Amino acid sequence: MKISPQELLIVLAIVVLIFGPTQIPKISKMMGKSIHNFKKGMEEDTESEEKVNDEKEEE
Repeated sequence: MKISPQELLIVLAIVVLIFGPTQIPKISKMMGKSIHNFKKGMEEDTESEEKVNDEKEEE
């Protein structure tokens, strides 16, 4: 599913109307931090699963 340029412009216009142009950089920064923390959490979860699997194999 692709997003057309027209759809993207409509979404961006709605975001500007709701939050205002001054809040968009703050929202972008928060979204970036959220994505970073999510990826970090997924990596930690994968590492903990690997440790548990290694411990089971050693038994």
